[in-house]
Amino acid sequence: MQVKEAITSRRHIKQFKSDEVTDAQLLSWLDTARFAPNHRMAEPWEVLVIGSKTRALLHHKANFGDAPVVLAFLYKGSENEVDKFENLVATACFVQNFCLAAFADGVGTRWTSIATKPDTKEILQLPENYEVLTILGVGYPAEVPPAKERTPMVSKIKHMS
Repeated sequence: MQVKEAITSRRHIKQFKSDEVTDAQLLSWLDTARFAPNHRMAEPWEVLVIGSKTRALLHHKANFGDAPVVLAFLYKGSENEVDKFENLVATACFVQNFCLAAFADGVGTRWTSIATKPDTKEILQLPENYEVLTILGVGYPAEVPPAKERTPMVSKIKHMS
């Protein structure tokens, strides 16, 4: 699968099959994802594999689409606002790389905003200096939804003098 095809055909998966996703597959996609751009080679990301007990405590309304694997993607915080922002952006690039690498192998992801819930950080027992960017469901899609209409980029490009 070519990069442009992966980017334009990847979808948010709402429901997953129960088929196993192996640790070797996860490691392969995470290993690929680590080539994300990041300032000063900070590699500010960490990944938590969420087990069934922690998953239940998170109380996700759709149980992550019954995904066989749930991952939390963390980024390193900082007192310095520029570093904190750079860490967040680099980790978002890391997550996108992960999603695309998995999708290239036929595995989908479900990006959730549950990380914004006030108790998520406590449930995940994060150290003070880490934040949760997102929690993903990962698995083989039960169904791949059609693409949604996107705003043409020509309307979002401004030329400066």
